[in-house]
Amino acid sequence: MARLATVDGKGHPHLVPIVFVVIGDVVWSAVDRKPKSTRALKRLANIGVNPSVSVLADHYDDDWTQLWWVRADGEAVVVPIGEPGTAEVLDALATKYPQYAADRPTGPLVRVAVTRWSGWEHSPSRAEGTSGTVSG
Repeated sequence: MARLATVDGKGHPHLVPIVFVVIGDVVWSAVDRKPKSTRALKRLANIGVNPSVSVLADHYDDDWTQLWWVRADGEAVVVPIGEPGTAEVLDALATKYPQYAADRPTGPLVRVAVTRWSGWEHSPSRAEGTSGTVSG
């Protein structure tokens, strides 16, 4: 699981948990059938106003030597199911998440073209950990 950060037209941040798959330098997420208060999702509206987003995946453990995080900053677009290439993305999501194999998402996909990867992990040689960035 990860979190998708978007910003609305007034500059207010919006953060939601997502499931995702990475294909090359693209992070994909789907609007699925999990219960939601509305199908007019704020994350989708925000992407229409401001496509700059961040996706953050992390791992917490009581053993702090196991901590890590990865952030993907990029430009997002909303892609309707049925567009070229979406079947392959749905297949990749279904491979990663068995729930999608039985109940394929029907909502749109969010495509994040990553322009910058960054991350941190604990390093045994340096108590404070290691970090790095890669621009794409």
